[in-house]
Amino acid sequence: MDNFYFIIQRMLPVAIPLLLSALAGMFSERSGVINIALEGIMLFGALFGIFFIYTMQDTTWNIQLIFFIGILIAMLAGAFYSLFLAVASIRLKANQVIVGTALNMFIPAVALLYTRSTFNTDSITTNVNLFIRKIPVLGDIPVLGEMFFQDTYLTVYVGIVLLIISSIALYKTRFGLRLRACGEHPHAADSVGINVYKMRYLGVIISGVLAGVSGYFYAIGINSANVSGKTGVAGFGFLALAIMIFGQWKPFRIFVLAILFGFLRTLSQSITLIPFLHQLNISPLFYDILPYLATLIVLVFTSKKSKAPKAEGIPYDKALR
Repeated sequence: MDNFYFIIQRMLPVAIPLLLSALAGMFSERSGVINIALEGIMLFGALFGIFFIYTMQDTTWNIQLIFFIGILIAMLAGAFYSLFLAVASIRLKANQVIVGTALNMFIPAVALLYTRSTFNTDSITTNVNLFIRKIPVLGDIPVLGEMFFQDTYLTVYVGIVLLIISSIALYKTRFGLRLRACGEHPHAADSVGINVYKMRYLGVIISGVLAGVSGYFYAIGINSANVSGKTGVAGFGFLALAIMIFGQWKPFRIFVLAILFGFLRTLSQSITLIPFLHQLNISPLFYDILPYLATLIVLVFTSKKSKAPKAEGIPYDKALR
């Protein structure tokens, strides 16, 4: 059971960045804008959030306070970087896939240049430890306490809260209804007084906020509060896009798939803890590609049933109504 608890404890910090990045893509595409730039926005948010931790690590500030301020900084950084996509795709009506690809290619080069020129390394390395051994009271609950409230990060709980907020905002508010309308039938939405341009800007900015936090949580929960300009976020942005599509742009379906893919990635690093798999003597490289192989397999079986927002990727032109 100890090995099972260990895998669950390591899986959740991996699944949460995937979840938040997929939710980020969902908000953008629900508004009608394809956000291929998730990878770049994640790295941008991670850089600023971790740089703040690096700056404050030797102060007397409480480390958890630093963590939460870092979340706000990562949110602002992600929102700022997403504005490039918003302006290009909404105002200038540029090809959204090309803009997103350009943003993905731009920030890793800038990050690597900055870290090498400033720190003479490929990364920003901190000496803080945000790992939580045990949550008081909750960590004492039999079974559940050991799985979910011991040996973990606060990123897990913040991520769950953001999932709940995202679901409520999308399905239980006037804003969510208008956002979905702009992604499905923007001209009909415009005809009843909804500002399609404004809603799409908001969708992309919210996407940037969530993706920025996702990158920050990736750096904390997977890289131990360090971020590398060379390796970035290891393709998590693209994997999150696949999770978003498989989840049919619905928050809790996305959550289930994020858990699944997080488990597969954690499994690849925990083979020695599972006697049955360890005795198979399969190359560790196979387990490393397992999450991406699973992505391709699921894509084959679900692509025909996938129902994206009807107006996603189509620049809105009020004159064509």
